[in-house]
Formats: sequence, C-alpha cells, structure tokens
Amino acid sequence: MAKSSAPEPVYAKNLRLLGQSDQDGRPDGNQLMVHKGYAYVGHMYSQGVSVIDVRDPREPKTVRFLPAPRHTWNIHLQTHGDLMLVVNARDMKALPAFSDDKSYYKGKAGNFNPSEGQERTWTAGMGVWDISKPAEPRQIGFMPVNGGGLHRIWYDGGPWAYASALIDGFTDYIMITIDVSDPTQPREVGRYWLPGMNRAAGEVPDWPQEFGRYGLHHPIVHGDIAYCSWRDGCLVVVDVADRAHPKLLAHKWWSPPYGGGTHNALPLPDRDLLVVVDEAVLDHQEDGDKPIWLFDVRLPSNPVSISTFPAPTDAPYKTHGGHFGPHNIHENRKGSFVSDTLIFATYQNAGLRVFDIRDKYAPVEVAALVPPAPKKMMTANWTGDPVIQMCDVFATKEGLVFTTDHHAGFCAMEYLG
Repeated sequence: MAKSSAPEPVYAKNLRLLGQSDQDGRPDGNQLMVHKGYAYVGHMYSQGVSVIDVRDPREPKTVRFLPAPRHTWNIHLQTHGDLMLVVNARDMKALPAFSDDKSYYKGKAGNFNPSEGQERTWTAGMGVWDISKPAEPRQIGFMPVNGGGLHRIWYDGGPWAYASALIDGFTDYIMITIDVSDPTQPREVGRYWLPGMNRAAGEVPDWPQEFGRYGLHHPIVHGDIAYCSWRDGCLVVVDVADRAHPKLLAHKWWSPPYGGGTHNALPLPDRDLLVVVDEAVLDHQEDGDKPIWLFDVRLPSNPVSISTFPAPTDAPYKTHGGHFGPHNIHENRKGSFVSDTLIFATYQNAGLRVFDIRDKYAPVEVAALVPPAPKKMMTANWTGDPVIQMCDVFATKEGLVFTTDHHAGFCAMEYLG
C-alpha cells in the first residue's frame, strides 16, 4: 500500500484512520456506497456524485465526477450488483428560505412542500446507472416524478425499490414503491402516506402543526415489511406485500416529548430487533437529546422500545459547534459487513461511533474515531470555528470503514475490534 494520506485523528479507540480525501476539491459528502473497490458519494452542496477508487484505502483517489442537472440534488444513492440508483431533487440548500437548518427541519409540519406552483428549473425523479465498469458509470434509465423529487431510496436487489418522494399535492415526503425489473424503464407502482398528508384529496392534518416535519426520510425493507423513519412523525411500520397498496401495521410517536427527527430504522431480523436513529438537526443540541433507540419487534404491529445507546462522553461535544448527535448508521446491505451485534453510527461533530448490542438492554460503545476539523466550512453563512459534521458510514466485510462529512471530506478507516 501507498503511504497513508490521513492526518492524526483528534480521538481514536479501536479504529485506525487509513486515508482521507477532499474528493478533488469537493469535500462535502452525503450518502455513500461501495462497489467493487469504488466508493460512490452523493454531494450535499456540490450537486453531483463522485466516484472514488478505494482499492488502496490509504490513498483514496477521485476518478470521476458526475454532475447533477441544473438546480438539482444527488445527495442519496444506492448500489446493488451493477446498478446504481440516484435521487434527483430540487436543491433545497440552495434556496434562501432553507439555508438555515431550523427552517428546513423544523418548519410547520403540514406546510413543507416548497415546490408546488414553482417553475420547474430542477430535475425530479430517479436516475438508474450501469456501474458494471465501476469507474465509468453510464446512465441507462430515469423515472420522473411530479414535484420536488426523491429524498432517499432503499434498494438491496430484486425487482422493487422504495423511496421517499415529495410529490405535488402532498404536505411532505411520502413512500413510493418502484418497479426496477427493467432498469431502463423504472416505474412507480404504489404509494403510502399517513392520513392527513394528501392535501390534494382534501385530507385534513390531524397532527400538531406547531411541531416540526411530518414526512418520510426513508424506509428500510425486510421481506414484506417496511420500517419507515417519518422524521418528527417517528416510526411507521408498513406491510408492503401488496406493492400497489401498502398497509399500516404500527405508528409509534415519541415527539414530543422527545425531539423526533427519526432518520433510520434498521431491522435485525435474526434477533427480532430494530435500531432506530433520531437525527440531531440543530447546533448545540438545541433540538434536544437525540438517542439511538433499540426496539423489540417480535410483533411488528407493536414495536416496544427496550434501550438506548450511550452518547459519547470523551469530550464536551455539545459546546464544540455544529450538530452533536446521531445522523446515519451502516445499514447491513448485502455484500457489505452485516452484523446484529455491532452498529456503526456517525455522530456528526463526535465522529464515528461503534456500539456492541449483544446485551440488548445495555448497548456499549466499543470504538470511535474523530478526524480533525476541516480548514473551512462549505456553508457561506457559517460563523463559528470549522468543525466536522460526519454524515454517512459504510462498512465492508473485510473490516474497512468509509465515511463522508458535510465539510471535511472522505475517510477510510480500519476497525480494530
């Protein structure tokens, strides 16, 4: 291997920082996937997707940048086999009204959709790419939607993909089912939303309008059950056996008194457990303590919370600036590292954290790594000192761990546990 490109981390426990990259001057990253030695990174601010050669994790090299269409986000993507599915949506962070996190995440629950009635200067839908040549992705299909676009997709093989979509007539993101059996002609086949969200049909919201977002972040599907993170609507469990007509199984709502912002709901089917992440979305924990929850889902129609993960205590991260709290977890994708006892979680200004949940009633932190702060932040309105805001994590079955950051670039690590 080449000499490591990584600086010394600020803090490390059972993780080694191998390499770091600013992705050819685009250090902002959001969701990432790894396929055949290449990482695919959707950007938060740079409007496009980077392809990074990580076959030598000590020297990650950006080999291609796929620019997004004008005024369009490609922040989330999925890979499986030789396919990559990429969201296309209005670039919300480019809108003055949403340059502030509070306005984006904590707006009125029934009045989020900013795309209705607007001239369409962005591309909305899902792009399908052939990545059989990993360094040379080639778009082969596209599914348009009428609205703001998609936010995040779940696809782990087979004929079905699932996504959150902002569609005209709805108050916020809903779930759609997508037939990708012909990847050159993907098509929507089903929808699910919570009662009150279909404004075009005359539905009247029945949730507290003064509190935050009431829309789907994304589902994770196992078998015929979709575990949906519904932001401040919290956890929604849906039966998707009938792809055209999904049915509600359970809705667990803990916001308020807790802060909401539910972001991931990862099933661990061999143990009948569900890891549920509430995303910290405001600086200095202004939105409250956001835990990672562990649920017992032996009865999917009645999920029961049984424990929470411990928050990092090795430094006073709440005072460091930026967001302190969970964002994403590694989602046990086929072909990657799959575990029902180790959970990899990005904790924003507290870096990467790894938790052991062998005792489901008492999760413990077993590894951590905090890279150094970036030299500058990607947001023009940032007023404090630069700080990491680690976003996503992908772990391989070989023990390599890759992360993205909204400001501080791409990291390659090795798990030592």
